[in-house]
Amino acid sequence: MMHQGKHILIVDDSSSVRQMVKMTLASTGLAITEASNGQEALELLDGHKFHLIISDVNMPIMDGITLLQQLRQREDYQYTPVLMLTTETNPDLQAQAREYGVKAWLNKPLRPPVLQGAINKLI
Repeated sequence: MMHQGKHILIVDDSSSVRQMVKMTLASTGLAITEASNGQEALELLDGHKFHLIISDVNMPIMDGITLLQQLRQREDYQYTPVLMLTTETNPDLQAQAREYGVKAWLNKPLRPPVLQGAINKLI
């Protein structure tokens, strides 16, 4: 499925994970921006339209849950779909993420067909 003109933000402290996500999505026509932690992601969210944010949970400087909290306080990004891609399996964190409107929680290791399926549902 082509997503021409759609823009997603990948937030993960692992450059290899960001690279794998980019490779998985290479043929989709999505524009991809990368950030290595929540703080960096927030700096990129300065009015730019993102159709989806894919975020890790456990990152230095600012984790994915804190990023979600900050994101939802910004009018422009209150309804931006967020997909968590993480090794984290804590049900409390998953519940907290759902409270902030997270639509999908995928566990690493990354499985490309699962990721593509989730993205197709979200954007």
